[in-house]
Amino acid sequence: TLDRAGIRLSLAEFIVAVTGGLLGAVALGTILGGPFTGSLLALLAVGGVILVVMLRADRRKAAFADMLEDLVQLMATNLRAGHSVLQALDSIAQEMEDPTRTEVARVVNEVRLGRDLAGALVEVADRMESEDFRWVAQAIAIHRQVGGNLADVLDTVAATIRERNQIRRQVRALSAEGRMSAWILLALPVF
Repeated sequence: TLDRAGIRLSLAEFIVAVTGGLLGAVALGTILGGPFTGSLLALLAVGGVILVVMLRADRRKAAFADMLEDLVQLMATNLRAGHSVLQALDSIAQEMEDPTRTEVARVVNEVRLGRDLAGALVEVADRMESEDFRWVAQAIAIHRQVGGNLADVLDTVAATIRERNQIRRQVRALSAEGRMSAWILLALPVF
C-alpha cells in the first residue's frame, strides 16, 4: 500500500513515524483533557494516517489508469520506430508523468538488473491493481514467446482500454447524483 501510495519510506521508517505521531497525539490529548482524550486523539491519529495512505493510493492508482492509454499508444509508436521493448519502456519512463514514469522506470531498472520483463510488468499490474495493464503485460509476454507485430496488438489493447475508460467515466457521471444523495442522507442525522 505504501508503494501504491507513492510514499518513499520503508515499512520500518513508516511505522516509526506513525508511532511518533501516535505518542505525540496521546501526550497532547492527555495534557489537554486526560487519558480518555489522549486515547481518543490516538485513535483519530491512526485512523487519519490510514485514511491518508488509502486516499493517496487510490488517487495514484486512478492517475495510472488514466495515463495507461497514452502509455500503450506511446509504446506502440516507439516499437514502430524500431525500438526494442526495453528501449520503448525507457523512452516512456522519460516522457510520461508520475505515477507512470516511476512505475515504468522501476520495470526498466529491474530488467537491467536481470529480472524477467514479464514478471516485472505483472508486478506493476498487481501493485497498481490494474487489470488493463495486466493485458499489456500478457500481450508482451505472448509476443516474446510467439512473435508477431506487437505494435498492432498494443494498438488493439489501447483501443480496448480507451473504450473501457470511456464507459467507466459515463458510469461515474451517471451515478454522481445517487452518490451525492447518499452523502446528504448520511449527513442529515448528524446535523
